[in-house]
Amino acid sequence: MDLVAAGHLAAGQRLPPERELAASLGVSRTTLREALGQLARAGYVSRKPGRGGGTFVCQPKIDRDLSVLRGLPDHLRRQGHVSSNKVLATRLMTADRKTAVELELTEGMMVFELVRLRLSDGEPISMERSRFPADRFPGLLEQPLGGSVYALLRDQYSVLPHRARERIEPVSAGLHEAESLCIDVGQPLLAVERVTYDEAGVPVEFGRDLFRGDRTRVVVWIESGSEGQIELVQSPQAS
Repeated sequence: MDLVAAGHLAAGQRLPPERELAASLGVSRTTLREALGQLARAGYVSRKPGRGGGTFVCQPKIDRDLSVLRGLPDHLRRQGHVSSNKVLATRLMTADRKTAVELELTEGMMVFELVRLRLSDGEPISMERSRFPADRFPGLLEQPLGGSVYALLRDQYSVLPHRARERIEPVSAGLHEAESLCIDVGQPLLAVERVTYDEAGVPVEFGRDLFRGDRTRVVVWIESGSEGQIELVQSPQAS
């Protein structure tokens, strides 16, 4: 099973039948089933019942390192994947209570909303919904939105995203999320709620991202000596 965990088998490849695989590995079928169950729970393989079913190697998971403030495209490129995105919606809207609190605005002030689908090697991996203060970034939605928004804020508005606070929780995919991410309704997602701040500590973005749980895992570096509740705060490195 080290071949699966180490990524030596191609994604989508079907493993041999249990009897054949157990014989080739020199283990009992009971031991093999336990190992396959562990790999399935870890997301390395998927098991499909019925005719044409079997055990298949899954796509490798994307590590999302929260130790640095870096856009998803950069994470993907560093792990050897091709990143792309699709703009699903843009609009000018009034800030609701939650958005106003997170962006330190007055409720009812205007904000830009950008919704994008992120893809890894052509496969949907996350859906991002971000909101920005409209008065600080005039004409934002008229800019090219196919690349890094953080780079856009830096280059067009001289605003450097410096730190971010992220809260992560597991959720289930609803109908809209499932259709957009090409998954089944009810499949687990990682919901990431984010507030990004500039160098002066002023909020510049309030976002909520939904990552496919079968394709994503979170990496966190934590130093010893911390006391009390740990809050994940990204370091000042923006894409």
